[in-house]
Amino acid sequence: MTNSVSRIGQRTGGNRRDPSGPDRRPPGPAERLNPVRQLVLCTVLVATSPVLAQDRPLPDQAAFLQEARQRLQTDEARQSDYVYVETRRDLKLDKAGHPAGETVNVYESYPGLPDEPRWRRQIAKDGKPLPAAELAKKDRQREEHALKYARRLERQTDADRAEEARRREKKRRENEADVDDTFRIYEFRMLGRETIGGHETIGFSFAPRPGVTPRTRDGKILRNFTGKAWVSESDYELVRLEVEAINTVSFGLGMLARVHKGSRLAFERRKVNGEVWLPASASYTVSGRFLLLKRLRVGAVSEFSDYRKYTVATETSVIPPG
Repeated sequence: MTNSVSRIGQRTGGNRRDPSGPDRRPPGPAERLNPVRQLVLCTVLVATSPVLAQDRPLPDQAAFLQEARQRLQTDEARQSDYVYVETRRDLKLDKAGHPAGETVNVYESYPGLPDEPRWRRQIAKDGKPLPAAELAKKDRQREEHALKYARRLERQTDADRAEEARRREKKRRENEADVDDTFRIYEFRMLGRETIGGHETIGFSFAPRPGVTPRTRDGKILRNFTGKAWVSESDYELVRLEVEAINTVSFGLGMLARVHKGSRLAFERRKVNGEVWLPASASYTVSGRFLLLKRLRVGAVSEFSDYRKYTVATETSVIPPG
């Protein structure tokens, strides 16, 4: 036992030689790491780092998608309590799909009156701020519209209010049917984790299931697209969406417009004030025909910023880009 302890002491610190002294022996093969071996080691570490990042088990796909499904909500509903600024860049594309021109317009967007769309107040056109007189004119027009709306509400009967309630309920049911159809049409496949904007997300690919017949009008359009989606792992909220047309899509029985295969759409949300996920950007590039005559190659990018809770006293304080 004494000899064993003595040998351990020698290996762990007893009678160590000064590494800088004259008796230092040259490193053996096992102690040397030549440049080639360093390169190999670095390559292995880089190659395995994504695997190490995925060591934590991914969530159960069915349960995760069910949670995400319960939180699906239109952006119209999400933005109903907010004022924001939309900067829209419309692109003209050449035959190769490259930008050939750009126009920039900036809008303030305010919640609409009940059962009406949002009010967009343009504050810059073609990259130039609108004159104060023109903005004041738009504000007066909006005030006049709001007064007319208030008078109409005063004249509403119980039957009118009941009819509006029925329309809202019909719209709610249609939205639910669209969500149901989406999950019927698409086959989802979990891809893994990815950090977006500081938030951990779970990525999915999705593609139409063969042989599934859509039940809704939107479903008939969706079956012509495939793509990827990223969902917040902690909030189950849709963070990013990328889709691509895999078939030519016709609108108005093909007489109004056609969107060609290969057209793309991308969309991203961000968490605002740590409480709600709201649109951050949306973009598309589309090749198609309008009224079967005019061939189009267009694109657009919209960026949403300066979100503020809407109150009656909300004021405009946005400086558009020059």
